[in-house]
Amino acid sequence: MEALMRRPRDRVVFLTETPSSDAAVKRPRVQKNVTRSLATDICNDLFPPNGMLPTEGELCIRYGVSRTVIRESLKILESKGMVRGRSRIGTQICPREDWNLLDRQVLEWIGPRIFDLDLLQSILDARRATEPYAAELAAERATVQEIADIESAWQRMKEAEGDVEAFTAADVAFHTNLMKASHNQVFMQLSSIIQAALEFSLHASNEAVDARDEAVEIHRALIEALRVRDKAAARASSLQMLDLAARDLATALRKHPRHPSS
Repeated sequence: MEALMRRPRDRVVFLTETPSSDAAVKRPRVQKNVTRSLATDICNDLFPPNGMLPTEGELCIRYGVSRTVIRESLKILESKGMVRGRSRIGTQICPREDWNLLDRQVLEWIGPRIFDLDLLQSILDARRATEPYAAELAAERATVQEIADIESAWQRMKEAEGDVEAFTAADVAFHTNLMKASHNQVFMQLSSIIQAALEFSLHASNEAVDARDEAVEIHRALIEALRVRDKAAARASSLQMLDLAARDLATALRKHPRHPSS
């Protein structure tokens, strides 16, 4: 009798655990996919800036999900400046200038449209405003270990050869470590904030060329300047890098002539 009484209780525990476990696995995946699909459609101008999104009901039909999933996706996009809710009107697509273009997810959603002159030029302008002076400060303040970390990133660049992904990852590490080696609190914070934008910008320029020997050599020259504590040489090498990046980006834009309005 005691065994018979326990069996239903055990069965109830099993049945309540299994569905909730499945839901915990599936729900975030569905949410992520819908958010990405909606964001990509916005990036591709299927829903143009300053226009209104379809109603929640229409979005549910379009993406095959519940209103709850749509609402959660819209909250995520609103937190990134891509849409805004308007009382009694609906959800409006924000102009591109309002988007958080330093957000990794936003840049991933933009995807191939990263070959956009305005965005890439803006990233390059930001680098010109910060990196040369950060290089000067690093020549003065970098520790032996920090210079070694920068050199390690350069070594990975050198060894990457034709692997664009590996080269870009090492390139990002080089510039991130350089900013940190400046020992300027704002630059050190910026190195984390702009890392996603830097990665996309460097990938665009690195992908545009077949040979990267010139870039490797300029990065080596900057390391030498850091070693001998030559601030002027460090700044000059940084500016030379940025000039090369501008040239490579121009090549990339000729290969991928995309623009938000196209």
